[in-house]
Amino acid sequence: MTRIGLDPETKVVNEVFALIYAPGRTRDRFPENCVTVVNSEAAALEGADPEKNLYPARVIGPSRSSEGFRLYYLVGWLGEKK
Repeated sequence: MTRIGLDPETKVVNEVFALIYAPGRTRDRFPENCVTVVNSEAAALEGADPEKNLYPARVIGPSRSSEGFRLYYLVGWLGEKK
């Protein structure tokens, strides 16, 4: 559901692993203060804590919104069975 694409010529936004604070997992974009970028998929999975609403994911960002906020866009949740 990603709304922005990656430009291989620049490093303005990147696809990264992250922990996302999300009381519900219905959104596909998150403000920067809800996202903690981590070094690897394993780190994201290890840091997950559903009881604290912290979920591992792949995201693209940060990107500036029209309101001036820095946003991350969900690529996919990690660790979910398909």
